Amino acid sequence: MTEGPKQASIHVMLVDDDREMRESLGLFLTRSGCLVSAFDRAEPAFSALEDQRPDVIVTDLRMPGLSGLDLLAKVRAIPGAPPVVLVSAHGDVPMAVEAMRDGAYNFLEKPFEPRRLLTILTHAAEAHALSNQNRRLRARLADLVGLDHTLLGESRVMKDLREDILDVSDTEAPVLILGETGTGKEVVAHALHDLSSRGAGPFVAVNCAAIPETLFEASMFGHLGGAFTGATRAQDGYFVEARGGTLFLDELGACPLELQAKLLRAIETREVVPVGGTRPRSVDIRLVSATNEGLEEAVAAGRFREDLYYRLNTVELLLPPLRDRREDIPLLFTHFLECHAATYGLEPPALTTEDMATLMAHGWPGNVRELKHAAERRVLAARRGRGVGVLGSASGARMGEGGGRPLKEAMAVYERTLIIEALKVHGGGMDAAADALGIGRRTLNEKLVKLDINRLDVVGRQE
Repeated sequence: MTEGPKQASIHVMLVDDDREMRESLGLFLTRSGCLVSAFDRAEPAFSALEDQRPDVIVTDLRMPGLSGLDLLAKVRAIPGAPPVVLVSAHGDVPMAVEAMRDGAYNFLEKPFEPRRLLTILTHAAEAHALSNQNRRLRARLADLVGLDHTLLGESRVMKDLREDILDVSDTEAPVLILGETGTGKEVVAHALHDLSSRGAGPFVAVNCAAIPETLFEASMFGHLGGAFTGATRAQDGYFVEARGGTLFLDELGACPLELQAKLLRAIETREVVPVGGTRPRSVDIRLVSATNEGLEEAVAAGRFREDLYYRLNTVELLLPPLRDRREDIPLLFTHFLECHAATYGLEPPALTTEDMATLMAHGWPGNVRELKHAAERRVLAARRGRGVGVLGSASGARMGEGGGRPLKEAMAVYERTLIIEALKVHGGGMDAAADALGIGRRTLNEKLVKLDINRLDVVGRQE
């Protein structure tokens, strides 16, 4: 075999019962800069997998004992397992193609060009390294910001949102977060920062609506001493403060139209010129912005520059309103009760079915922020020994307002949530779920039909 070019060190596990092929291929890979662990059977190779931790596995398809397909199936069952490249004889090509559908990274038909194998192994190792990086990001998520706790919810839309945050967090792409007031836009922005390579740098949050228009430019870009009345000394702006980190511009639509061109230039050139100055200052930042209004409408109305809008929305994250994920309300409210109860040194107040139905019926125009405040009010009422409803007496009287729903419908939503959760916990077992809910199996069957719950769908949605 011809020796290939030197490559960065890749640990290859080579499995082939043909001694001549194994030794020849092992020599080529070693001379090409790879670390090779060779095995003549799949069984010992799989046993050594945990200790060896290879970057990629190359295995023959047909071998005595476990075949290459058997090895592939066993390897694929291990979280974080390395990619598998199959080597097949001519007659096994259809089988190898099917194996790729089952998760094999690639396959080569004998005889093959060794340099082609080396290229495939390099790409496979890179893909494996990227997969490991993604897993480390997920672990870092739990350690740094606890996204599963700060963005609570088992609804599909929240699971998708968390995945989207993980996907874009460690990029430099500008992100535009869209959502109503109280949906957690700054929480998402902070998570994007903490999970990025800039996590050790500053996170500077700016409420654009809170800056007077006359001070907007100086606040953003800084100013020199004496640049305007009251500027007794030079001061850095938000762009400079965020250098090496993330600048979060909330309520972006409030940015004055006449200053949007300067904002666009600063973003594109990564330079700012302080008010009263002439020399630009370099700013290395990642920009995340948010709005609770439709910027497309603002662009159409001439209140927002179209070029700035398209520069900021490379990635868009849409935060759902609470009314669109009502199944998350019990989990969220219970979590907030526990947090506030711990703050005040109390046991969390007990909630009744009627309490939950009231929560499910309310419209929540203030979204998660309003729900959190409602939980705090409930804890404070319990602290004073008052037995009020979960929304307080005044709010409870108006529970159907603000986009709410009738109590009967809210009870059905809550009941559906409890049944789905019981089925998930017990793996779809009807008897166990019925026992946990305190009802008979026949009653549970009737409720599944009435509430349009497909047991197989519920079990299939588990992750």
